[in-house]
Amino acid sequence: MMKIIKKHLFRFTLIILVQALLPLASSAQRITYSEPEREDSRRTDFEIIGKIGNNILIFKNNRNDNAVSVYNSEMKLLDRVKLDYMDDRWINVDFVPYSNHCWMIYQVQRKSIVYCMAVKLDQNAKRLTDPIELDTTRIGWAANNKIYTTLYSDDKQKIMVFKINNRNPKNFVFTTLLFDAEMQKQNRHQLNMPMEERNDYFTDFLLDNDGDMVFGKFVRKNGSDYISNVKLVIKKANEEKFYIKEMNKSEKVLDEVRIKIDNTNRRYLFTALYYKQKRGNVEGLYSLIWDKNADSVYKESMLAFNDDLRRQAKGPDANLRISFNDYFINDIIIRKDGGYLITAESMYTTSRGGAFNRWDYMYWNNPWASPIDYYYWSPYYSPWRSPWNRWGGSSATRYHAENIMILSFDKDENLQWSNVISKTQFDDETDALVSHSLMNTGGELHFLFNLYERRTLLLNDHSIGPDGKITRHPTLKNLERGVEFMPRLGKQVSASSMIIPCQYRNYLTFAKIDF
Repeated sequence: MMKIIKKHLFRFTLIILVQALLPLASSAQRITYSEPEREDSRRTDFEIIGKIGNNILIFKNNRNDNAVSVYNSEMKLLDRVKLDYMDDRWINVDFVPYSNHCWMIYQVQRKSIVYCMAVKLDQNAKRLTDPIELDTTRIGWAANNKIYTTLYSDDKQKIMVFKINNRNPKNFVFTTLLFDAEMQKQNRHQLNMPMEERNDYFTDFLLDNDGDMVFGKFVRKNGSDYISNVKLVIKKANEEKFYIKEMNKSEKVLDEVRIKIDNTNRRYLFTALYYKQKRGNVEGLYSLIWDKNADSVYKESMLAFNDDLRRQAKGPDANLRISFNDYFINDIIIRKDGGYLITAESMYTTSRGGAFNRWDYMYWNNPWASPIDYYYWSPYYSPWRSPWNRWGGSSATRYHAENIMILSFDKDENLQWSNVISKTQFDDETDALVSHSLMNTGGELHFLFNLYERRTLLLNDHSIGPDGKITRHPTLKNLERGVEFMPRLGKQVSASSMIIPCQYRNYLTFAKIDF
């Protein structure tokens, strides 16, 4: 076995050396690859922590073996630091990265107690502090899902850890702990949230720069697939109460609601696709801006997708009525002037039994959608809002990711321009190689995704400028068909670089792309 591994490592190193001697596909990008580590298979769980100091840190989990791999700027492995203090029953880990250190917030179970702990790591993944106990929860059995959720503000000066006890389905109990950037506890609050059993749902949970917790609450009547009665919920940093604000007054049927905080202009942006009737076709985009200073709605609007937008979304030969039915909102980028961009991607699955539509998996990740085996729940986030996962599990399922729509709005929610990046992607069994990652270089947004060209999987780079013009950059080639990029699992780690995980044979590796 060791001979086989060494043979593969030697071949991979040789490919990297040969690649380094070849001219780059584009002078605008530079790709550097890490060598595979024998401990890391394709099924290794990982999280890209980011650029800490001069190094790149990546957390890796292989069953009960937890470690942080430390790479230099050329993606050469400097050290693999084992996290021996996480040897208990490990449940979950989150990271808050800074320029020269990061906070690792993790959950472990010892007997009947779940501990939420924090430790400060330097650029070499060495401890700067002893593990700090943040909170504990007695559960009495083995937890299989995380209990605590970590949020942090855009400026990273506020960190919140919270849990939700849903033992009583009509009254959820929130426990929130707010910390500063040095993990000094500011307060610990316990709040009650009245619920309508199995009909009330939450959006994402966010934390603004003031330390205020923000999320949405809405109703799905009688288990239906549409939502109504959307409310803004604010838990202010120093107050032990929820402020619930009525929002959506429209009769339109809304899809999943997404939230984005505009800290510069002190606003909250709510967006969702909408229908005229339940299980109807997607008609357009609903958006609402909440002004934090005025404590009221700044503007509410409904953008109906016209035929030109529909042709852009699906092409001139598509059925225009259903053009947006398989689109999901991916990213919301806020500009300093209060304007914003929204990206949405066409994503769906097909199988021998037929195609899945958005209603088949709209609320798959909601805790009320299926029974859970303990009384603490924390929101689970999927970047796709669909039941796709990295390794799939069914050879009969094909995962599709197609065109990307970009919409640009000014600060008053007027549509400035729209454009579409055209692509067709699919893969069987797994979704790891389809969809895209987004790189924001300030002047442009780069969309990175795989496409087959002459039976070879190539990484493509399309960018869009402030005026909505799309530029197709020269193709970024894989290594001798041996390295396959997983762009949707990538992470931007600086203003000009991104880390993207890769598959090489049965190994997990990483690529650093510098723009």
